[in-house]
Amino acid sequence: MSTANITLEDHAYHIRRFALRMGEVQGQGYIGQALGIADILAVAYCHAMTFRPDEPSWEGRDRFLLSHGHYAIAHYAALMEAGIISEDELETYGCDDSRLPMSGMATYTPGMEISGGSLGQGLVIAVGMALGLRHKNNPAFVYNSMSDGELDEGATWEGAMSAAHHKLANLIVTVDINNQQADGNSNQIMRFEPVAEKWQSFGWYVQRVDGNDLQAVRQAFDRARQHPEAQPRVILCDTLMGKGVPFLEQRDKNHFIRVDPPEWQQAIAHLDATHAGSAK
Repeated sequence: MSTANITLEDHAYHIRRFALRMGEVQGQGYIGQALGIADILAVAYCHAMTFRPDEPSWEGRDRFLLSHGHYAIAHYAALMEAGIISEDELETYGCDDSRLPMSGMATYTPGMEISGGSLGQGLVIAVGMALGLRHKNNPAFVYNSMSDGELDEGATWEGAMSAAHHKLANLIVTVDINNQQADGNSNQIMRFEPVAEKWQSFGWYVQRVDGNDLQAVRQAFDRARQHPEAQPRVILCDTLMGKGVPFLEQRDKNHFIRVDPPEWQQAIAHLDATHAGSAK
């Protein structure tokens, strides 16, 4: 959905900047995840997906399911960049009567397909959606965005088994592997490696990429969409929490962070300077 003069790098920068500005409204939030997943969202919304910004419920749209509902701040930023939500709503983030609650809810926000947050539920919903679209001969894709913490959940693997059984070639899953969850290191809380081999054993087409390498992510999305076999597709994305803001990247715990008031503008200024430098 990008325009001729705007690059994927521009889109990812805008998504990160929108997320920081929303975080500043509340002074806290899941900003580490938003900065880490911005490149994946830029590719999804500004390169891969088919949708109509002014008609978010258009039947022909690709569906994007935010299974990890606490990433909503990142998703709102992507919806703003895609033109589905107005940037004017940014200052309402997390406020009373806002369409942008801190956890994603489909009843509030245009473009939000499900109310996520109960981890492990998104994939099974995506399987049902993908089956429904196939029965209706609708060629749209279903994208399910999930976290590595959701690999702890039995429902995730039931969904993975069902998707492969039904040969859901219209289902693309992205897993944000940042190796952090509320209780600590994800792979220590519940060891999930070797994760690529696990998905392959369930019958999925598997790719693993640097989730902060825009071109690698773009190529992975293209391969997933074009894969000729009748099987679901998963892209395992290794990301860095706080990506693009060094003092946030270096924090030991980034799952839910509070940032001192002066630091929000410092973070935005650093992001601006880095993007301006890379654009020269």
